[in-house]
Amino acid sequence: MALAKPKFREAVFQILFCLDTGHAQKEKIIELMMGELKITKKATTKAYEEAMAVYEKIEALDDAISCIATSYSIQRIQRVEKNILRLGVYELLYQKKVPPLVSISEAIRLTNKFSTKEAGKFINAILDAVLKKGQGEKVDLKEIKNAFTHLEETGLGRDSGN
Repeated sequence: MALAKPKFREAVFQILFCLDTGHAQKEKIIELMMGELKITKKATTKAYEEAMAVYEKIEALDDAISCIATSYSIQRIQRVEKNILRLGVYELLYQKKVPPLVSISEAIRLTNKFSTKEAGKFINAILDAVLKKGQGEKVDLKEIKNAFTHLEETGLGRDSGN
C-alpha cells in the first residue's frame, strides 16, 4: 500500500531537518525514520530521495525565501520553520504537479504539528508571497514583516544561529 501524501511529506520534512542539522548518514536516517514513522524501507528511501532533491536546491530556495523576507536574514528563522519553508517553496517552484494551495496548506499543517500556530501564520505569509511573486502579482511585504514581528514577540523568531 502506498504511503499517504501527508505522511510522505512529513517524512520528507523530517529527513530534510536531519540533513540540515548535519546528521546526513543515509542509512542511519532511513533506519531512524522507519522506526519513528512506522513506514517501509521503500517509502523511507523514496522520502530520502525527495529530501535530497530539496536539499540540493537549498541555495536557490533560501534565496527565494530571502527575496520575500527582506526585513531580516534567513538565519533568524528557526530550523523547523526554515525547513518547512524550503519544502513548501520547493513544491511551489519545482513541483508543478502539486497544486500551490495544497503545498501552502500542507506547510501550515506541518508547522502546526511541529511548531506553533503563530509560526503557521508566518509560513503562510511567506509561501503566499512566493506564490504571488511567481504569478507576477504584487507582494505585500508589510504583511510578512507583521507576521515575523508577531513571531518574534512570542520568542520563536529569535536568531537560531543557523
